[in-house]
Amino acid sequence: MPGTKKTIFSGIQPSQIPHIGNYLGAMRNWVKLQDEYDCIYCVVDMHALTVKIDPEFLRGRTRDMIALFVAVGLDPDKNVLYIQSHVPAHAQLAWILGCSTYMGELSRMTQYKEKSQKHNENINAGLFTYPVLMAADILLFQSDLVPVGDDQRQHLEIARDIAIRMNNSYGQLFTVPDAYIPKSGARIMSLQDVEKKMSKSEDINMNNVITLLDGPDVVISKIKKAVTDSGGEVRYSPDKPGVSNLLDIYCLFTGATATEAEREFAGAGYGAFKKAVGEAVVDGLKPIQNRFTELKNDATYIDGIIRKNAEIAGALAEKTMVDVARKVGFV
Repeated sequence: MPGTKKTIFSGIQPSQIPHIGNYLGAMRNWVKLQDEYDCIYCVVDMHALTVKIDPEFLRGRTRDMIALFVAVGLDPDKNVLYIQSHVPAHAQLAWILGCSTYMGELSRMTQYKEKSQKHNENINAGLFTYPVLMAADILLFQSDLVPVGDDQRQHLEIARDIAIRMNNSYGQLFTVPDAYIPKSGARIMSLQDVEKKMSKSEDINMNNVITLLDGPDVVISKIKKAVTDSGGEVRYSPDKPGVSNLLDIYCLFTGATATEAEREFAGAGYGAFKKAVGEAVVDGLKPIQNRFTELKNDATYIDGIIRKNAEIAGALAEKTMVDVARKVGFV
């Protein structure tokens, strides 16, 4: 592990529990990739420090993310599931890459501009250099492919630019990564504002999102409050974005097509439709939540995964760092 197959790398912050948009659009697809690719999934706890966060909360949530990886179906024997801070090479490589990254590039990053406005009391250097650490995350493992949403495309582009620049300066150092676009993806929109993608930003109205650990009553309540559209017809159409979003959620959890769902709810009205959507989500999340509870209560098993995968990730990273150190001129 990794070797002959192409390598996929993805990182997820532990500051917020993933929501059903993350699951349906990304994490569920990750399970299908584990036999076709060498997959490396990282809990990026170092990135989480760019905003103020309680240390005990971060520690607990980081462990929870490892458990959630397994709970959604990722096999820890087929995938590398590790914690970023357990592999010091992330920070080592970030410094080297930072010396080949330009201030102008970083100042143009959209996420830096947005987060600076939201956290103007804490505009720290880490927030500014965040894309360099993200580039190090990706390049450290010679990643061929990186699953990215629209909000992360700019970060992948700067990682590619840095890789090409370093390769031109020092010879072949890094694989230049490409975006991984799944054959069939899902784009789940906010429950309260269907013009925006479902998001887990730190200042979010939590009625916008359903997290993987929301209980049945919470899920049902959020679906009931979800925006719909004028009229009571359950129909998949651009002029009914609220209903279409709920239909997407229903179909992805049940396996039904939009046409089948439209027939099922013909004449039913929004009340019955929302009830069915809520129940479909509850049923879909139940196995994940049950497995997560088992794993959370088995600290020995989780500790074993963390230790083993830190060693594997560290060994893979060391291969890259030995080459980088030699070519940049370190003794």
